[in-house]
Amino acid sequence: MADILSAELAWLCFLLFRWMVFEGKVFGLDTVLIPAFGFYLPLLIYPVGCVLVYYLSGYYLRPLEKRLSTELVTTLVSAVVIALGAFFVIIIDDKVADYHNYLISLFVLMVLQFVLSYLPRLCLTLANRHHHRKNEVVVISQEECEDEVSLYRRISELYPTGKDIVVEPRLRDILVGAAHIGELTDNPQIRITDHKMSDAGLCQKRAIDVVVSLLFMAVLSPVYIVIALFVWCSSPGKVIYSQERVGMHGMPFTIYKFRTTREGAEAETPQLTEDDDSRITKVGYWLRRYRLDELPQMWNVLKGDMSLVGPRPERAYFIRQIEQKAPYYCLIYKIRPGLTSWGPIRVGYTDTIDKMVSRLNYDIVYMENMSLKLDMKILFYTIGVLLRGEGK
Repeated sequence: MADILSAELAWLCFLLFRWMVFEGKVFGLDTVLIPAFGFYLPLLIYPVGCVLVYYLSGYYLRPLEKRLSTELVTTLVSAVVIALGAFFVIIIDDKVADYHNYLISLFVLMVLQFVLSYLPRLCLTLANRHHHRKNEVVVISQEECEDEVSLYRRISELYPTGKDIVVEPRLRDILVGAAHIGELTDNPQIRITDHKMSDAGLCQKRAIDVVVSLLFMAVLSPVYIVIALFVWCSSPGKVIYSQERVGMHGMPFTIYKFRTTREGAEAETPQLTEDDDSRITKVGYWLRRYRLDELPQMWNVLKGDMSLVGPRPERAYFIRQIEQKAPYYCLIYKIRPGLTSWGPIRVGYTDTIDKMVSRLNYDIVYMENMSLKLDMKILFYTIGVLLRGEGK
């Protein structure tokens, strides 16, 4: 809200400056509020554009945890981007006598945007930082956990709280560089919930998820209808199949798929799909082969339950079995599950617990090397898998 109000104020001050300096008018506000490039539409577009830039910069992700120097630099760079964007989208259509005025306008808008947005941000940060740090971290000491299994069990229990999880490191963690120092007064720590990707990268990843899922569902809506008709005609039952999976922070969510099995085929104990599985319909076999049954999960991506790229979400029943062999499964709870990841590409369809563990290991490697560039590579390889019909 402070950013929206400061953006509106910056824009109005900018209009006043232009008319008082370039037009030499101190009175006559009716002319101030009706420039050549309009008034009402930019009054709406400008603050929305500011918030979008701030979001993509990663500022809104854990803002109270950022250093003051980081907040200063982020706000300054954002002000430059906003001023340039406003110049090319709005101001460039204005009719001025001297193009030198364009450069002055650009500089003034940049200064106004930076000053009027940074001051309230700084006040809010200083007023709330101490309280935030005091209440949002959970620290796991070595005395709490007898071994690694109990440590991961404790981490799994804490993830749903949404708090930062910090573990006191052992000697070997310090030797391999897993422990880090935040403030100079802090002891070495392992921050389990920290991301390898920057805050800006995480926000840009989420923005891509929203845009792609919206476009995908809009453009391929006829395909959704055709597939739904085939599923409906193939066997009696619901067209869309819903199932509970475990996602980010270990929280359950409902995943959606086109139904590929007979209605009620898994009424009791969950089962993994096998070769020549009699439960799968003929239409379902082709949908699985090209992974078209997962198209409704674009809705999960749009909602924020999932991402385009991330570890495949599993059911709690199978997670408990995976944890018997890989107690560190909870580590992937720090990121959103996805439609595809490096694990499914390398391991393929997982019809055994051992394959699920192998996929988990690849997904953890992906998580530790997350980047938008890596996501693009994974999506590229996934397209190849789909075109070759190597799904199951």
